[in-house]
Amino acid sequence: MTKTENTHEHGPHIMREITPLSEQDCFYIADRHKSAFDYPIHCHPEYELNFTEHAIGAHRIVGDSEETVGDYDLVLITSSDLEHVWEQGECQRGDIREITIQFDKGLLPDSLLHKNQFDSIRHMLERAQCGLAFPLTAIMKVYAKLDNLAHHRTGFHAVLDLLEVLYELSVCDGARQLSSSAFARIETQSDSRRVDRVQKYIAHHYSEDIRLEDMAQMVGMTAEAFSRYFRQRAGRTLSEYIIDTRIGSAARMLVDSTNTVAEICYDCGFNTLSNFNRLFKRKKGCTPKEFRENYQKKKVFV
Repeated sequence: MTKTENTHEHGPHIMREITPLSEQDCFYIADRHKSAFDYPIHCHPEYELNFTEHAIGAHRIVGDSEETVGDYDLVLITSSDLEHVWEQGECQRGDIREITIQFDKGLLPDSLLHKNQFDSIRHMLERAQCGLAFPLTAIMKVYAKLDNLAHHRTGFHAVLDLLEVLYELSVCDGARQLSSSAFARIETQSDSRRVDRVQKYIAHHYSEDIRLEDMAQMVGMTAEAFSRYFRQRAGRTLSEYIIDTRIGSAARMLVDSTNTVAEICYDCGFNTLSNFNRLFKRKKGCTPKEFRENYQKKKVFV
C-alpha cells in the first residue's frame, strides 16, 4: 500500500507520496486494471513513467498543464516537486489499464549519464523535469516492452527492458514538455550560451521591465539580429518567452500562496490586472481565479 504524508512545500494540502520502491530494487511497477481514476494530486522524489490505455477522455494534470488524454497516454516525470494526477474527466471506459513505473535517479547515476551512449537519455530526463508526454508513434514502439515489464517485474533482464524503453523514448521525435519551467521551478538550459544567459536573467528578473534592446546588448548583438537568433533557438519570440515565464510563475503563486490575484499580477511583472487576466486565460484556458479554485478542489487533507 502506498503511504502519503502532508507537506507545506506544495501548498497546504498537496500529497507527497511515499512509494513502495525499496532500496534493494532498481524499480517498482504497478499494473492496474480499473474503471475509474481515484488517486489524488501528488508528488514524489522518484522518477515516474506512467502509461494509460483505454482512458480516452480522462483528464491529466502535470504542474500547470491540464489536458484531455486519448486512448493511449505515456508521460515521464523526473521532478520530485512536480504535482501530477490523472482524473476521470469524461472517460466512460470500464477497462482502463494503467502501468506505473517508478525508479530512483540512482538507477542512472551522473557518471553513467555523461557517457556518450547515454546522452539522449540524459537530455530526456532533464526535459522531463517539467513532465514529458510522448506521441503515439513512440508509445507503440515501446508498448510490447511495457507489457512485458508488467508481467516480468524482477530480474536482470527486466532492468535491461526498462533501460531499452527509456532509450527508445529518448530518441523519438515529438515528445512535448507539459508544465511550464517557471511553475516547475526548473531553470531552462539552452545549447546557445547567449540564449542561456538571457533565459537565466529572465528567470531571476521576470518581475522587472525587460527590454529587447537590453537583452541584445547583454550578449553583444543588435536588437534585430538577437530577436531572430532567440526565436530560432528558443522556438518563441523573446516577448512570448517572457510572458510564458511570468504566467508560469503566477500559476505557481496561485497554488502556493494566499496572495490576491492583483498582488500576484504585479509581483510577476504585469502592468495591469486586465492584461494579466487576458493573457492568463489565453495561455491556461481559465482565469487566474478559476485556476486557483480548480487546483484547490484537487488538493486533499492527508
